[in-house]
Amino acid sequence: MSLEHSCREFRPTVLAPTGPLIVPAVIAEPGQPELSLVVPTLNEAENIADFLAAVRRTLDACLPGRYEVIVVDDDSADGTGVIAAGLMESFPQLRVVSRHQEAGLAAAVIRGWQLSRGRTLGTINADFQHPPAVLATMWERHTGSLTVATRHSDGGGLGDWGVRRRILSWGANRIGRCLLPEACARVSDPLSGCYLLRREVIAGIELRPLGYKSLLEILVRGNVREIHECGYQMHERERGYSKVRALQPLQYLRHMLRLRAAARERKT
Repeated sequence: MSLEHSCREFRPTVLAPTGPLIVPAVIAEPGQPELSLVVPTLNEAENIADFLAAVRRTLDACLPGRYEVIVVDDDSADGTGVIAAGLMESFPQLRVVSRHQEAGLAAAVIRGWQLSRGRTLGTINADFQHPPAVLATMWERHTGSLTVATRHSDGGGLGDWGVRRRILSWGANRIGRCLLPEACARVSDPLSGCYLLRREVIAGIELRPLGYKSLLEILVRGNVREIHECGYQMHERERGYSKVRALQPLQYLRHMLRLRAAARERKT
């Protein structure tokens, strides 16, 4: 069976929302999940099945029957969305969303949250650089507004990252701490892509991220109070390829300047 035929047969029927990036409040209802975990994907066919199996093992152990996993796929050419959709029958907590004509990993995460039902929202990348097992410890510690998986404290680290990537990460952190000192001072890893937050932190607030980073967007625009952290060792991806492009640093700088203006507006 060709990939094109498979896409027609198994394509997810849920489409990502459009319009402003505003996460709604959810009224309590029977069977409402405690956690809605969004997994944004773009061409992760080599990882997605094993990754979702690892997430399921972790969440079944700490939140049996009380979570949902939402894959938001950016119309992956390698069939990532097709593979994920094929797992839904045997994974009842899994939902797959297809996103078209919109770019940016951070926006994909928020689109997933817009469709979610959980009291707690979360995100994790599908490339195994964030180990799924860290979710269990994060859930145990999640007693405040926000819980962040960190590479820079609590035993965390950059693992087998090369020198170039370490320098780029250090530079991005320095830019963030110079332009947004108050927000960045609240967490040891303000660029983390793996975290949990209470829905009420961002419910009803329009978010405006650019590119790949969403945590600083939440720290600046959201109503974040108590924060906890959980260390983890980040690793280079073993399968697939990085989605980082030359435009990302420019997007990041534009995003930081936008957030700097938003932070100043909140003070006035």
